[in-house]
Amino acid sequence: MGFTCGIVGLPNVGKSTLFNALTETVAAAAANYPFCTIEPNTGRVPVPDKRLDIVAGLAKSAKTIPTQIEIRDIAGLVRGASKGEGLGNQFLAAIRETDAILHVLRCFENDDITHVEGNVDPLRDAELIETELLLADIESLARQRDGLAKRAKAQDKEAKARLDLLDRVLPQMEDGTSARRLALSSDECALLSGLHLLTAKPVLYVCNVDEDAAASGNIWTERVAAMAANEGSRHVVISAEIEAQLAQLGKGERDEFLQTLDLDEPGLNRVIREGYSLLGLLTFITVGPKEARAWTVEQGATAPEAAGVIHTDFQKGFIAAEIVAYDDFVRLGGEQGAKEAGRMRLEGRDYVMKDGDICHFRFNV
Repeated sequence: MGFTCGIVGLPNVGKSTLFNALTETVAAAAANYPFCTIEPNTGRVPVPDKRLDIVAGLAKSAKTIPTQIEIRDIAGLVRGASKGEGLGNQFLAAIRETDAILHVLRCFENDDITHVEGNVDPLRDAELIETELLLADIESLARQRDGLAKRAKAQDKEAKARLDLLDRVLPQMEDGTSARRLALSSDECALLSGLHLLTAKPVLYVCNVDEDAAASGNIWTERVAAMAANEGSRHVVISAEIEAQLAQLGKGERDEFLQTLDLDEPGLNRVIREGYSLLGLLTFITVGPKEARAWTVEQGATAPEAAGVIHTDFQKGFIAAEIVAYDDFVRLGGEQGAKEAGRMRLEGRDYVMKDGDICHFRFNV
């Protein structure tokens, strides 16, 4: 499983409570003091997808297996982390290993829970962490430049192209522009990825509110929404405390509790789905009497690459893929109905997978 979201934020914003609820464990020691999470805690969480249950029901599958993403709870960052303050070095190293950032922002007042900055201000908190990541990136680029310059002098074309890009973007970043907000072509983005910048990672802002604001948000979440829209990111409003309570309930009790709060589903479902989308992923499904199973591939993956997610032999010996669109599968009552209606297609090596494809792979090894 190679798709990882890191939960980041200042101390005491609800990161560990959120992580505990996500993984339905108490692996992360949630406590009212900074640095209670010393090492990154990791959990794999299922991606909620009603389509899988519907497909399994039509196929009378004995069990369902959802796809998953990996979530890491990372130690809280404080001002000066880029210079090693607090647990800054551990924070930066841990976040560098993730593919996307779930940035938890405190959007609630509670006198019993101290705020490391003294008062609640999610926009300031977001800027503080972004600044620390940006400073770390600037330092990283300065270190990388000498090595790239030497390789460029030795006629390494890729190093020269990367050096040219570095020299163009570094002044913009020194002026406060994060890597993901730079105006770059797709080729330049590919070059930039080789520089392993923290601020190039996609961000989902998770607004942690109190119970009363879980359904409608509050003035702070409105400000975060505007900030996220301005920078091309996304946001989700949840109450980590509510999610922690929900994680301890059975399904019936959970549904009843959600109704009392005027919530359609747990906020964590939205967090997971948004995180999944943030990573640029899509789901395809395999289905049979034994199981209906969801699988993950990156957007733009071809049919052989999708087959390889199931087993490398499937990709090596790929012949073709039998594909039914999810809507056709449901509308026509399952695989047999789709076949009879001519909605099952035989696709070759160049087929680009679509979200929700129902697949059977033909292969020969």
